[in-house]
Amino acid sequence: MRGSKILITGPTGQLATPITRALAADNEVWGVARFTDRAARESLERAGVRCEQVNLAAGDFSALPSDFDYVLNLAVAKSGDWAKDLAANAESVGLLMAHCRGAKAFLHCSSAAVYDPPDDEPRTERAGLGDNHKFLFPTYSIAKIAGEVVARSMARVLGVPTTIARLNVPYGNNGGWPFYHMEMMLAGIPIPVPPGGPARYNPIHEDDIIATLPKLLEVASVPATTVNWCGHQTVSLQEWCGYLGSLIGKEPVFEESDQALRGNPTDVTYMHELVGGTTVDWRDGVRRMAAKFHPELVGR
Repeated sequence: MRGSKILITGPTGQLATPITRALAADNEVWGVARFTDRAARESLERAGVRCEQVNLAAGDFSALPSDFDYVLNLAVAKSGDWAKDLAANAESVGLLMAHCRGAKAFLHCSSAAVYDPPDDEPRTERAGLGDNHKFLFPTYSIAKIAGEVVARSMARVLGVPTTIARLNVPYGNNGGWPFYHMEMMLAGIPIPVPPGGPARYNPIHEDDIIATLPKLLEVASVPATTVNWCGHQTVSLQEWCGYLGSLIGKEPVFEESDQALRGNPTDVTYMHELVGGTTVDWRDGVRRMAAKFHPELVGR
């Protein structure tokens, strides 16, 4: 992607920061957030990002131009307050799409947390939905489902080509869930796991997220395209923690809990059909992440 005018919500987040920086190299990138962290904002501005302070929950985008080529909605709210989180994760989607109705494509980043079928079979895009994350983030899954519905509705009402991408465990040199597990091991904190067998997921490295993003925009459509956004390898939480432990010299301690997130693997068939596969092997990605944060323990 080169020479485009791109709007990104939540550019200081774990997922959005590397995307924002990568796109800013060859595009006019605007980032909107509350920017409570001044250092994070200044870092993005040095990378060439135009930062504007916007409260997504309030839904007021009047300070922004509307002539963006592409809009990437990567922000997320997990406050636990239903009114705030529904406003930020769902209502704001419709208001933003209305403001940027002339965009060539709108990418709405959802989550595999919207799935809740029985057992641990890989979820296709047609699998049942439910309150997957209620024990950890009580508003998260429901607000994400609501956001998808708003995005689908507005795509049809406004004629905005839209892709809804259901992300599954993003990670990389900017952190992610495996990073928190690494820090828990170093601090001697047990890692909660669900009872029974391994909790399996399809983690996706930030390099693959950035590489597949242009194609996700290319397949945007009316009605909206909904697709899993995940790595090609199915890996258990226990497996990546064990590998991390071998890198940092700490044996993971697992603690079974009925309130731990159960496995959530996603089917890659439709994603491969639309945008192709991923390339980063999870061991290489995890090793690079560990070396980034703890070079004293892991050689680069």
